[in-house]
Amino acid sequence: MQGTETKPFDIAWVREQFPSLKLQVNGQTAAFLDGPAGTQVPKQVTDAIQNYFLRANANTCGAFETSRRNDMMIASARAAMADFFNCVPDEVVFGQNMTTITFALARAIGRELKPGDEIVVTTLDHDANVAPWRALEEKGAVIRPVDILEEDCTLDMEDLKRKITAKTKLVALGYASNMVGTINPIAEITKLAHAAGALMFVDAVHFAPHGLIDVKELDCDFLVCSPYKFFGPHMGTLYGKREHLLRFKPYKVRPAPETLPDRWETGTQVQELIAGIAAAVDYLAELGRRCDSGVKGRREALRAAYRATHRHEMELFVRLVQELQETRGVRIFGITDPQRFEERCSTLSFRLGNHNPTEIATFLGERGIFTWDGNFYALNLSERLEVEQKGGVLRVGLVHYNTAGEVDRLLAALREFAAR
Repeated sequence: MQGTETKPFDIAWVREQFPSLKLQVNGQTAAFLDGPAGTQVPKQVTDAIQNYFLRANANTCGAFETSRRNDMMIASARAAMADFFNCVPDEVVFGQNMTTITFALARAIGRELKPGDEIVVTTLDHDANVAPWRALEEKGAVIRPVDILEEDCTLDMEDLKRKITAKTKLVALGYASNMVGTINPIAEITKLAHAAGALMFVDAVHFAPHGLIDVKELDCDFLVCSPYKFFGPHMGTLYGKREHLLRFKPYKVRPAPETLPDRWETGTQVQELIAGIAAAVDYLAELGRRCDSGVKGRREALRAAYRATHRHEMELFVRLVQELQETRGVRIFGITDPQRFEERCSTLSFRLGNHNPTEIATFLGERGIFTWDGNFYALNLSERLEVEQKGGVLRVGLVHYNTAGEVDRLLAALREFAAR
């Protein structure tokens, strides 16, 4: 529900929240165009982590004040992530990172698999949403990879429909590609999975900084993301439907509770970072309230924030794509038709002639422009596009604290590199 007063996107206020954006490199203010590998964090996050150490640094469930504060903080962070996912708090699990969480969940699901049971994965995904499921081949599971349409780096939906059969037990899919930015039609694919009696697992790590997640609308069974990709600390968070979190048996120590969500959180968590997760969600909610003064409640504020950040990011993205398409020797991977930009996020990978992407990234880095090169663990996609043996691609990842001036700096530096 939209509020009563929508305001212009205040990029100056946004950038003021991120102290690291003031970093200088060789006399230039750093341009952090490396968001897909991990975003910068607002001061609210660092303050929350410091405050944890000063006021609540204890283990859980103790009969003393700092432990009680720690328990309250974790409960508050779980409620924040529940608002972020649009679920209930006991469906939120904290963990080390997305990869570790996925391996643990895959292992638990693997207890129930029989030889010949099938799992569908995709060529588009980060390997953290492929390798954990391939590990179940040891139990006789059959992995069925879905191909892409190379011309726009989208999933081959006909191939997907062929791969989902009565033998399919789980479909593992990324919400958005961390290499080429493609946003997959998750709700549609979830219906296909459920119609076949299969579970749906979504890797939303790359999507989380760019769009609002609604697990109720998606109807997925599991969804995982990493707060360090949406302006928080280095941890992972899992949403799981309550019935499935109770159904599957996790590997854990005997004294660990059987209640939710504790049964899935093995060992002592990195509690100071959980405090930072809550602060990251609250930063986004605060941004939403500044963008729309009429919002009520954190979930509605998050919706307002993503409305505003999406518009800002795509304005920058359109500028970037238009200029790169006019640059000689540039090959862009993924959707380039502006009429289809709702099918992708503001992450762009490309090659410039025969230049090794590492060489370009180094040139840009010396000028204070931070980009990534390589395959970004999307190894299957890099091989499918036949760029793996050539050093992969150069990736530019725009998020809402980036500016038009930074995009212009990048384009000017690329022209300088190409003219050498």
